[in-house]
Amino acid sequence: MRSDDTIFAPASGYGRAAISVIRISGARSRFILETIAGGMPAPRRLVLRILKDPKNGTALDEALVAWMPGPESFTGEDQVELHIHGGLATRAAVLKALGSLDDCRPAEAGEFTRRAFLNGRMDLSRVEGLADLIDAETEAQRRQALSQLEGRLGQTTERWREEILQALALLEASLDFSDEGDVPEDLERDVLRRLSDLEASVACVLANRSGERLRDGLTVVLAGPPNAGKSTLLNALARRDVAIVSPIAGTTRDLLEVHCDLGGLPVVIVDTAGLHDSADPIEQEGVARARARAERADLVLWLVPPEGTEGEPPAARRVLRVRTKADLNRSRDESDLTVSAATGEGMTMLIERLSREAEETLGQADALLTRERHRRALERAHRSIKSGMDLLERRGPIELAAEEVRLAARAFGEITGRVDVEDVLDRLFSSFCIGK
Repeated sequence: MRSDDTIFAPASGYGRAAISVIRISGARSRFILETIAGGMPAPRRLVLRILKDPKNGTALDEALVAWMPGPESFTGEDQVELHIHGGLATRAAVLKALGSLDDCRPAEAGEFTRRAFLNGRMDLSRVEGLADLIDAETEAQRRQALSQLEGRLGQTTERWREEILQALALLEASLDFSDEGDVPEDLERDVLRRLSDLEASVACVLANRSGERLRDGLTVVLAGPPNAGKSTLLNALARRDVAIVSPIAGTTRDLLEVHCDLGGLPVVIVDTAGLHDSADPIEQEGVARARARAERADLVLWLVPPEGTEGEPPAARRVLRVRTKADLNRSRDESDLTVSAATGEGMTMLIERLSREAEETLGQADALLTRERHRRALERAHRSIKSGMDLLERRGPIELAAEEVRLAARAFGEITGRVDVEDVLDRLFSSFCIGK
């Protein structure tokens, strides 16, 4: 992937559409626009042009074009947008014409955003926010991703980094100029106060895990004996047929996940195999997977059918007993909820209960950390700050305290992409769409 190439790619979805947007970025963007559109429009204004093939002058399309000179563009480079008609043949012809030009090639996945990062237009936390915004499936996920894209985490981390660099400067002054008269005697006490305030702020952020949970969604596992109505309930919650329903016990043998939006919050509902003793090795594997998934779930709905033995629910963080098939049995004993997926009885109460559970567990996009990578880096910074404080309190070697503070500053820098992020970049940008 050469960074000096001019790149192009569709920025809108594939398939027949009214308009298709093609983005171009790089040093030859101006030349390309002059060549295929016959002149330069005013910056950042859409202008109607006839696009022509640079090889033979054949008209390709009537389109709106926009010229966005760098560095005030998304990528920080000279950039062009072509708003062409959305027919497949039209788009293919324009892309072929662009590909015929020297030093102009199709973009790799996420290459536009990668260039924005490398050119200082976005820090890494904002890039991750953009990726999450593209993938957001619920309103709460959208709000959280937009907060990251606007720089909430990056700005906070940079403020912390500036504070700890000030503490580091004071420690280094104490080391380098300890014999000078203008170095305050209580300098180390000042550093300790700064580190203490910073440690408290970081610890408060680390205590809130709702951001990562919101990004992944609340996991709800449907568990119970065979024929308890798990697959039927899954279909009712998903409002479509996603699981095979059969009166034959053991129909479901593997895990089946469905992503739902409950009150703007993401919920992953997992159908599992019926929990029972079986000599069938395939069923045994299905039961083992069901128990393992239930143990990791945020919530288990233990389904109790009107007939047969109930059994014991698997070990889980939280379990709600739900009596199923209420249309066949009016019993309400010892159950948190009673439902009938066939008639809809109790379904509204169940959905409201799941929505409350999701809101209590996930929060409403107020967390600062949204990825495990953020948390690992912040935990390293927190450990280093505490180690530095401990050394200063014990009157340990200032050199070691300064090194711990330096490690904390480095960990803060990893969050925004200032240091050691090449492997993170490769994984992150490979998940982006072509053209973004």
